Amino acid sequence: MKATLRPNIAALRALESAVRHQSFSLAADELNVTHSAVSHQIRQLEALLDNTLFFRVGSEVIPTPVCSQLAERLRHGLAEIDAALNDAASRGAPLRRQLNISVMADFANVWLIPRLADFSNRYPDIDLSMTVHNDLVPPDPHAVDLGIWHRRIDREGFRSEVFLRDQVIAVCSPEFMAEHAPLTLDHLPEVPLLHFSRRSWSDFFQAAGLGDRRPKSGPTFSDASSLLNAAIAGLGVAQMRQQLAHPFLENGALVRVGMVQIQSHLDYYFVWQEDSPREMAIQCLREWLKQQFAIPGDAANGEPDEPPLNVAHSRAR
Repeated sequence: MKATLRPNIAALRALESAVRHQSFSLAADELNVTHSAVSHQIRQLEALLDNTLFFRVGSEVIPTPVCSQLAERLRHGLAEIDAALNDAASRGAPLRRQLNISVMADFANVWLIPRLADFSNRYPDIDLSMTVHNDLVPPDPHAVDLGIWHRRIDREGFRSEVFLRDQVIAVCSPEFMAEHAPLTLDHLPEVPLLHFSRRSWSDFFQAAGLGDRRPKSGPTFSDASSLLNAAIAGLGVAQMRQQLAHPFLENGALVRVGMVQIQSHLDYYFVWQEDSPREMAIQCLREWLKQQFAIPGDAANGEPDEPPLNVAHSRAR
């Protein structure tokens, strides 16, 4: 009968973290131990398993295929252990579920955070831990339970689902509209425009029939929340995702300039790990978000409340 291996659980945590970060130093920081402690624990596991777990190339550590597979299975097991311990620590109190999410900064700051009170009221047993992500390249998907990112994860063991396809519209503050009245699409090249680092005005100008006319120079913003605040402050006309602008159009903080709209070049994706021990909490958040976007016209799927003009031939004036 084959002997049962009984490794130290701290060593298993060290291995899982080292594989995820591909760094002993980052694993040590996460586990609040020293680099030498992580290295010692990995050596213990290698001796116990009689197998090489990491290749060491200079200062880098690269997990072997055996090690990567082991870490993947350990990740689920350690999450179950943590959940079981938390349940036991509750001592009969209502069970609480922790959900770690990573969200694109524009979606988090402009749309999600103002609505989290509703989620908490509906699911008082779920505690969200949110990190905000700014880069188009997603972070390590193993580090969170659910990601809402602009890129999908095409990796075995992960699911990526289109969550939001949106349209881009032109908006400004009512005060800016009054100051530059009558403000129509024809006037866009002559008025102050706000620029977004990830979206040029050229596509919108083409759709609005403005041809090769060049927009005026103006301030450029790297995140949508700053762009939104600048538009509300009356600094100029901005291109905004319709879903992000929707509540501000509803409350009168913004008004729409014309009826032209173009497809956003970046979608939002739900990304989560299959067979996650937090699957139920993940699905609660996923379904809640889908319900929030079930507004008239199903704009979440890129279909506006009212049909846009044929942007190739017509414009709203």
